[in-house]
Amino acid sequence: FKFFVDLCNLREICRAEQAIEGGVFPERISQGSSGSYFVKDSKGKILGVFKPKSEEPYGHLNPKWTKYFHKLCCPCCFGRGCLIPNQGYLSEVAASHVDTRLGLGVVPKTKAVYLVSETFHYNTIDRAKSRGKKYALEMVPKVGRHFHRVGLPPKLGSFQLFVEGYHEADYWLRRFEAEPLPENIRKQLQSQFERLVILDYVIRNTDRGNDNWLIKYEKSGEGEGEKAIQIAAIDNGLAFPFKHPDEWRAYPFHWACLPQAKVPFSQETRELVLSRLSDMNFVQDLCEDLYEMFMADKGFDKTMFEKQMSVMRGQILNLSQALKDNKTPIQLVQMPRVVVERSRTGGQGRVVTLGTAFTQTFHCKRPFFSSW
Repeated sequence: FKFFVDLCNLREICRAEQAIEGGVFPERISQGSSGSYFVKDSKGKILGVFKPKSEEPYGHLNPKWTKYFHKLCCPCCFGRGCLIPNQGYLSEVAASHVDTRLGLGVVPKTKAVYLVSETFHYNTIDRAKSRGKKYALEMVPKVGRHFHRVGLPPKLGSFQLFVEGYHEADYWLRRFEAEPLPENIRKQLQSQFERLVILDYVIRNTDRGNDNWLIKYEKSGEGEGEKAIQIAAIDNGLAFPFKHPDEWRAYPFHWACLPQAKVPFSQETRELVLSRLSDMNFVQDLCEDLYEMFMADKGFDKTMFEKQMSVMRGQILNLSQALKDNKTPIQLVQMPRVVVERSRTGGQGRVVTLGTAFTQTFHCKRPFFSSW
């Protein structure tokens, strides 16, 4: 996983590792359906949020084990049949990359890293092995020196930088209803909101409520020289589906119900992303970047990945057209769902080669519960 580790913000990771060695361990976050942790520095300041792959909602070491029984007993209410299981950490990292490539600036920097801590959830065997090796190292140093690793095994997961001064969007949106923003600040919020829409639509986020995107608002006189209002799009682990939702639930974008979704995309937003989204070379480069990321996972399946990219290309095609037609975000999500697949050019034996031509098809099947 060298690609991710090399690109990671090493300074924060080094500070986190030093803190762990000094006894300041990551703290498990009580909210959510998986094992996720606040990672701190030696002074106890939160540096970021770490989400191990093995502790994802359906991971084999998820400490919040009730999620597994939810899926077994009530599959219509839990689980997402359009997503590849245990790829949440990759989705987090890929969302950050898409955000960077499009110049949106709404996703806190996120990379894949390895971390180890006693507070992570390990099985009994791993903990017993760790204790046994430490004991052997103390009692028989000559034998202990031959161990490949003495402590607990490192965990692979996503590490997202922590953002300070933000509240859940719902908190500020209610305040803004009672105390309308000045016009210049309202325009800033609209611009930031449109960037969130673009991100979620491109990656087809299936889990965007008003509790997992954040707003930071500094009233006039505070934070001079900086934007008075900013949005942070966190919790991007349930994105990049391999098909459009078509089983039980539609997983709608909850921001589509907000008044900001009824305003056409601004000229500023169109100038920011339209030229890139309309460029098939840019889109193909983006797909290749994501391929490099996803293929590093042990469970990588090239066929499933290509299906994920087919959905993303369809989303980009719709978004480009919506921006050209001066549509609103709510009109965007009401557009027919599209899949853009790469053509197959044959090959030798069972090997199938993908070509450079693309086929556009409409996805007509609707979920049982659908609000669109």
